[in-house]
Amino acid sequence: MADLVEEQADKAGQQNNKIDLELVRKALLEPESFGALIERYESKLMRYVMAFTSLDHQSAEDILQETFIKTYKNLNGFNQSLTFSSWIYRIARNEALNYLKKHKNKHLSLDAEDQENMALINILASDDNVHLKVSDKETSAKVRDVLGLMRDDYREVLVLKYLEDYDYNEISTILKKPLGTVGVLIARAKEAFKQLAEKNNLYEYE
Repeated sequence: MADLVEEQADKAGQQNNKIDLELVRKALLEPESFGALIERYESKLMRYVMAFTSLDHQSAEDILQETFIKTYKNLNGFNQSLTFSSWIYRIARNEALNYLKKHKNKHLSLDAEDQENMALINILASDDNVHLKVSDKETSAKVRDVLGLMRDDYREVLVLKYLEDYDYNEISTILKKPLGTVGVLIARAKEAFKQLAEKNNLYEYE
C-alpha cells in the first residue's frame, strides 16, 4: 500500500513538473505568459514563506514580489533538467533569508492558517497515541507558539516536508544540503517539536 501511494506521488510530481516546464518554455517565448507561473505558485510560496519565517502577510508579499522578479530575470538560466518547483522555492528561500537579515527587529506574527497548523500537529503526532488537550482554535494558537520557539532550520524543514509535501531529494535541492543531513534535520526537528509541544502542554499521551 505504501509503495502504491509513493508511486502515485511520484507520478503526480512528474506531471506537475511537466506542466511547469511547458509554462517556462512558453514564458521564454512570450514574456507576458510568465503570469501563469505566478498564479501557479503564488499561494504555495506565500504559505511556505509565512510558515518558514513567521512574518506577517505584507512582509511575505514583499518577499514574493522579489522572488518573482528574480525568477523572471533568471528564467533563461533555469536548467530544465531539474524541477522548476525546487528552483523557485530555492529563490524564495534566499529572498526570505535576505529579508530577515535586513529586518532583524521585524515583529514575528506567526499568523499561519489554522488548518495548516492543525495539519502539522496531526502529522507529527500520527505515530503516537496522542489526545489533544484543548480545542482546535486553542491548539492552533499553541502550534504557532511552538513553531515560533523552534530553530529556523528545524521549522523550515518541517514546513517543507509536512506542509509542502516535498521529498528528501527536493528538500536537499532547496536547502543545498546532502540527503543524509536532510534526514537528520527532519528527525531532530520532529523531536524538538514534540519536546516543545509537551512543555507547552499542547498534547498528552495516554
